[in-house]
Amino acid sequence: MAADGAQQPLLPGGGGGGEPADAIRRKPPDGVKRFRRCRTAPSSDPAAASEELHPPTPPGNASQTASLKKVLESGRPSPSFRLVGLLLLAYVVAGTTVFYLFMDHMSGHRSGSRVIDALYFCVVTMTTVGYGDLVPSSDTSKLLASAFAFGGVAVVGTSLSKSADYLVEKQESLVFRAVHAANFGKHPARELRAMEMNRTWYKLYAAGALLAASVASGTVVLWKGEGMRPVDALYCVCATVTTLGYGDRSFMSSAGRAFAAVWVTVSTVVVALFFLYVAELYAERRQRALARWVLTRRTTNTDLEAADLDGDRRVGAAEFVLYKLKELGKISQEEIAEFMEEFDELDADHNGTLSPSDLAVAQATA
Repeated sequence: MAADGAQQPLLPGGGGGGEPADAIRRKPPDGVKRFRRCRTAPSSDPAAASEELHPPTPPGNASQTASLKKVLESGRPSPSFRLVGLLLLAYVVAGTTVFYLFMDHMSGHRSGSRVIDALYFCVVTMTTVGYGDLVPSSDTSKLLASAFAFGGVAVVGTSLSKSADYLVEKQESLVFRAVHAANFGKHPARELRAMEMNRTWYKLYAAGALLAASVASGTVVLWKGEGMRPVDALYCVCATVTTLGYGDRSFMSSAGRAFAAVWVTVSTVVVALFFLYVAELYAERRQRALARWVLTRRTTNTDLEAADLDGDRRVGAAEFVLYKLKELGKISQEEIAEFMEEFDELDADHNGTLSPSDLAVAQATA
């Protein structure tokens, strides 16, 4: 900062020094780093790196249009999604087999089908619903139920989270097609940004639709299939999806328990995801409000002093951007220090800039 307290220009080139706009107006003393702009981190793929150095020119915006088409064509299950699905299937098969073999160690209401009861108890255990209509009675069965309860919470939570993400991506893609089909390709960058901004809303809509479908289907099955009154059916559904599991109302028939094996698994996690997305939306709105405040408030001399990373009493564009990112919570001082340490290691000739020769020396001495 200047000694007389006068505010200095933030961006280089504003004082008529003749240097290009991407450089600090005067060279700092030896040992002090100079900040320069870069568009983005280079890709390890030579072809991609060439595209970054020589991007296609408008009109067309080929790279943004390709990204938009990639979003629209998304929806195929990822390898991790399939792996988690197989893990859930293995857990259910193992749990059903174990509880089938130990069904004689269970007490409570039996539906008449040993396999259905074992599957039903496995699902009710791993989703922590715990109706209490079928419970372990021996020490061995109690230990097995305890082990499957802990393992089941992790497995079903992970698998249903991946399933929900997949469904959200499909729904997101369909909504985007319907809304933006008329002007596709006209403003791909703007459309991508709008879609990213509304991503949490899309997830909340999808989770809300799944929650409504789960509550409606469960109520109908308990009403028509289990013979409950509509109020009792709705009461049992709400006690189930919130994992309260009072136990005074539950599925009793073989068909009802077969339905519950799937329905309980899906509905309990859908409820958790719905409220998770509500909390995520609230957090995003607060973050955007903070961003608006940071971007619109007036910059003071105190801000300039805090943004002056290299101590040369001038704030370059890169320093100003880093300071704003720190205010937004996007980057911390510790992370900046780590980046600067890496810069020092790569800067072989200690001139404050990086060149291919610096990288060659650094790689040779590594």
